[in-house]
Amino acid sequence: MKGYSVSWTKHKNEPFFAAHHTTRQYQCPKISYQNHSPKLTVFTSKNTLLPILHVFVILLLFVTSVTSVLSQPIANQTFRQGVELHKLRRIRAHLKKINKPAVKTIKSQDGDLIDCVLSHLQPAFDHPELKGQRPLDPPERPKGYTNEETIVESFQLWADSGESCPEGTVPIRRTTEEDFLRASSIRRFGRKPRGVRRDSSGTGHEHAVVYVNGDQYYGAKSSINVWSPVVTGQYEFSLSQIWVIAGTFDNDLNSIECGWQVCPELYGDKLPRFFTYWTTDAYQETGCYNLLCSGFIQTNSKIAIGAAISPTSSYNNRQFDIDVMIWKDPKSGYWWLEYGSGILVGYWPAFLFSHLRNHAAMIQFGGEIVNSGSRGYHTSTQMGSGHFAEEGFRKAAYFRNLQVIDWDNNLIPLPNIHQKVEHSNCYDIRAWKDNVWGTYFYYGGPGRNVRCP
Repeated sequence: MKGYSVSWTKHKNEPFFAAHHTTRQYQCPKISYQNHSPKLTVFTSKNTLLPILHVFVILLLFVTSVTSVLSQPIANQTFRQGVELHKLRRIRAHLKKINKPAVKTIKSQDGDLIDCVLSHLQPAFDHPELKGQRPLDPPERPKGYTNEETIVESFQLWADSGESCPEGTVPIRRTTEEDFLRASSIRRFGRKPRGVRRDSSGTGHEHAVVYVNGDQYYGAKSSINVWSPVVTGQYEFSLSQIWVIAGTFDNDLNSIECGWQVCPELYGDKLPRFFTYWTTDAYQETGCYNLLCSGFIQTNSKIAIGAAISPTSSYNNRQFDIDVMIWKDPKSGYWWLEYGSGILVGYWPAFLFSHLRNHAAMIQFGGEIVNSGSRGYHTSTQMGSGHFAEEGFRKAAYFRNLQVIDWDNNLIPLPNIHQKVEHSNCYDIRAWKDNVWGTYFYYGGPGRNVRCP
């Protein structure tokens, strides 16, 4: 298992006759004299000893081999127990690091435990450059920002109980031993797989996205339709999000991401959950989901990052979407996150990044799935609603009111949009523009079907 090593000493079973020597005393044979001719009355000691030694050696080898066979399962079991104990110790040490002391704990109906943690004790402040600091004051919103919708207080499942976290605390979804044990690796827990690239489908990651590039971008905003797509593979996921990207698609990729995802490996269920992600080295060693490492600083006491979203959309019925905005505050230079209707969630400090310390070079909107190919054919994991874009409203998933933020902190419509789909027979996308939804698109699909083998 990556991340640690185990050494042990192999005990050898050596035959006893190789380490012990036995001496015996022999008596001379009796001789009787008759007619002056000697007569041997007993067998010589040589003839007696050889058969006994042969039997002894055979018995000893048999006992040794049986003992070795019988001890093998015991040795293997002892080794496995040692490995599991070491793994459990590492998990508990990590849990102690990320699960901070709670002022109050709220149990969600989906089984989540939401800990209300004092804001200055959240995981972000374990970072060397943030130790001893407190969250920043709210930033200035972008110009052209309007919030005509009513603020919805209860759009996460844990909040349906009517309980809330006190002011001065932040709600954090508690991580459990089971969460770690589901992960493919303890060291990679809370991170996306290595080698994830937006410009290639070679990693098994497939997309249906709209994007803009070729300019300097300081943020993005959109309303994202929320569904509960089917995810079939153990290590697969389905998500819909905004990407704020800078750098290349090699080792220096910087990315800030936010939206909703269904990820059984990370959460242990198939509910759509609000999530964030960041990386500064193409998902190699930096960054993580949500608050599973030092980085994102939460300022809100009502939103639990990683918690299930409620309600969700249903086919040919009521539709539900969430507003997400990520933008760079001109004063602090930090990247802020707004979720829902006007609710500030928190921010990513600029020093976390290299290229994004200045601005983004690309903005993407859309869906992503993982096709593990573990069964020899394309996955049936759905993207969006699980239906193709051509089915339209109430059937296909959508993004609406797509905007980006320019150098002067202005919200503006998307100029010169591009589309990208790796396998249009599995998932597709169609974009439009009108006076009500601005720039918008439908996207998604069922994955495996007669045209997507």
